[in-house]
Amino acid sequence: MRLLSVLAALLVSVSFSLSLQAETFTFTAIPDQDESRLQQRFGKVAAYLEKELGVEVKYVPVKSYAAAVTAFRNNQVQLAWFGGLSGVQARGLVKGSEAIAQGYEDQFFTSYLIAHKSTGLKPSDDFPKDIAGKTFTFGSKGSTSGRLMPEYYIRLNLSQPPSSAFDRVGYSGDHSRTIALVQSGSFEVGAVNYKVWDKALADGKIDTNKVQVIWQTPSYPDYQWTIRGDVDNRFGPGFKDKLKSTLLNITDADILAAFPRQSFINASNRDYQPIKDTAIAIGLIDG
Repeated sequence: MRLLSVLAALLVSVSFSLSLQAETFTFTAIPDQDESRLQQRFGKVAAYLEKELGVEVKYVPVKSYAAAVTAFRNNQVQLAWFGGLSGVQARGLVKGSEAIAQGYEDQFFTSYLIAHKSTGLKPSDDFPKDIAGKTFTFGSKGSTSGRLMPEYYIRLNLSQPPSSAFDRVGYSGDHSRTIALVQSGSFEVGAVNYKVWDKALADGKIDTNKVQVIWQTPSYPDYQWTIRGDVDNRFGPGFKDKLKSTLLNITDADILAAFPRQSFINASNRDYQPIKDTAIAIGLIDG
């Protein structure tokens, strides 16, 4: 009987070990740029994580910021590359979840206000109050750099919400689309992630005879990797720490350039308290 008990325990142990090995680790990211660029970026990340972690890793694309938060909440993904606001929202829905890494540049992120040349608006260090009465497009409704922080400064400087400040307000869905809409003249002014603008400009995708940056926000914390608090239960003790170390030790120039970030550094939930405070202040989340 004792031998049978030992064998049964051994079988359970082996079965548990095999079940951990069979688990696929999944992650997603907010769709802040065109899909082809995201697939290129996160396909490289998936291959790197799979090699370093020793488990199957799959990138799961989503169609919206809200869908990224929902996938994280429902445990369809265990890790996500969130913006500041979407990360705050997701961690508020999943007990024990943590921000574990951010890009070096994400400590001091900024947004640009961009304007079509037909507006006559010029670059300035002061907030451009003459944007009042224009047509204006944000990015996604859940975007930190394309909605939250720009709206905060619009309310602060124009003393009214965007719906009252502008002739028409739109939400493009992503930063690349915002640039295209303002460049085409579909909207006169827009808010965009500075990284996406600078990369598009460097790639020759922006016609500066049609659209230009007119103002830059003060800096704020933004993008980060957020992990669910229950990953060690699914993938084994120490998995979260190993994942964090793996992200922080990314040195592959192609992966870093795809973000683009010079490196990844440590992050914690408290780093994003300013984002949470701002979201509460303008009514995007409850206090």
